[in-house]
Amino acid sequence: MNKRYGLENLAKRRLKIAEIMSLNDPFELLGISLSDPALRRAVNETKAALSKNRGIICFSRNWRNPVQWAHYADKHKGICLGFDVLDSYLVKVDYVRNRLTPKKNIDEQFMLKLLSTKFSHWRYEQEYRVFVSLEDKVDDCYFKEFSSDMLLKQVIVGTMSDISRSDIDNALGRLKSDVEVFKARPAFKTFRIVKQRKKRLWA
Repeated sequence: MNKRYGLENLAKRRLKIAEIMSLNDPFELLGISLSDPALRRAVNETKAALSKNRGIICFSRNWRNPVQWAHYADKHKGICLGFDVLDSYLVKVDYVRNRLTPKKNIDEQFMLKLLSTKFSHWRYEQEYRVFVSLEDKVDDCYFKEFSSDMLLKQVIVGTMSDISRSDIDNALGRLKSDVEVFKARPAFKTFRIVKQRKKRLWA
């Protein structure tokens, strides 16, 4: 996330919940062939209804992809937060080349499949999802607080970021002794983002 919201969410111990109708992929929940007008209408209505009370927190298995930093962390100027999340909460995204074949009866299991199916070009995100209920809005957004089931373990500062150690320490407060904090940098031999091991280079 970017610097402003990254530090704010650290200080307030929360993650923003993505609303289904606001996700950046217009094919969300529409991963099946929708040439049948009746099915298309039914699926779009289901998507709209579901989005009223359910949201998504999107995680990635890997923080080392430079494209993700460019897209989601303000061109490497923001931060990445690393969490331990209960396996039972996580739904792995399945990446496919072609739209799925519709089922005659769209049941809960098939809806879950639609919620976790994306076009193969998104594969670089290595995404896992947590589906959560939407409750009270704060500042026009929904949030989920950090917890023992979603435990903050790392703060990774982008390679182009001007966020200082004291910025992170102030935002973490009493959590700073339990959370690994480090600066990222471009690798020397590969197109990956890696851990900056020389601490003296980051104040």
